Amino acid sequence: MILASMEATNSTSSSSIMWFFREKGFDEPSIDKMLKKCKQLEKAQGDVASENWDYLRNIVGIQERKLPYIVSKCPKILTLRLDERLVPMVECLSTLGRTPREVASAITKFPPILSHSVQEKLCPLLAFFQALGVPEAQLGKMLLFNPRLISYSIDNKLALIVSFLASLGLDQDGSIGKVLVKHPFLMGYSVDKRLRPTTEFLKSSVGLTQDGIQSVVLNFPQVVCRDVEKILKPNYDYLKECGFVDEQIAAMVTGYPPVLIKSVKNSLQPRIRFLVEVMGRGIDEVAAYPDFFQHGLKKKVESRYRLVKKNNIECSLRDMLDCNSKKFHEKFGVSYASF
Repeated sequence: MILASMEATNSTSSSSIMWFFREKGFDEPSIDKMLKKCKQLEKAQGDVASENWDYLRNIVGIQERKLPYIVSKCPKILTLRLDERLVPMVECLSTLGRTPREVASAITKFPPILSHSVQEKLCPLLAFFQALGVPEAQLGKMLLFNPRLISYSIDNKLALIVSFLASLGLDQDGSIGKVLVKHPFLMGYSVDKRLRPTTEFLKSSVGLTQDGIQSVVLNFPQVVCRDVEKILKPNYDYLKECGFVDEQIAAMVTGYPPVLIKSVKNSLQPRIRFLVEVMGRGIDEVAAYPDFFQHGLKKKVESRYRLVKKNNIECSLRDMLDCNSKKFHEKFGVSYASF
């Protein structure tokens, strides 16, 4: 009799959650996929699911059209007790964000963040970053920008990345924290499969010193997150083909690290071609002023070149580009209005 009662309860729960899904517009394949992903759904109550759905829509402010995506990515959300898991996490995230929209955006980026415990996961994670010197004001920015951080193990993943960055000579009392705030996605990469190979490439092939590698990591950590064979090496090879010698490439990468990750076809090649074929300048000038690659080709490089050429002005790349429009006008006595 007890067994029959339990079977009846489970059957009622199952039909209840199925009714909820159909009422929200989920098709059968999507429902089956969620049931396989989260076994707890089989015992979920439709009223609990409805309550959680309404909370995310009405209180958190997630758009109705985005809720099916969120639920499909983490169906467990529909099984959690509102006051035990969802509300504490949302309230804690709200204290870290500047606007409610940031919290809704973080949940949309990584729905499983709602399935984690504030006490068991979020608080230890925040304490870990604070110990690295991450300012309290930056904690929220970092976590809400990359909410997947909450899913990483502190001991088995984050601590390994911190140790690796420390092995490069970065200071655990401040520098490492600045790197992680600047590019939180760095923590999603493997030390052995990505971070170590990229820094070894910078050292052995590009010829950067330890100070140079530190400069790259501190200022443009995105560079060490890119694939060596697919991105860094092709860019390096292109610079070699252009005629830059090893010392010049090392100087350019140290001065402007994104030169190793910008598109060869859409960024590096057009700028080098314009520099040599149109401006008639040598690549040595770029080696001395690698920031040349960060300026917009048409909006800044071409327009300023035509101005100085029209006015017969002789100047270096740095003098021409390393200033805003007002300073440019004051320096050369020309303006875009005269072009």
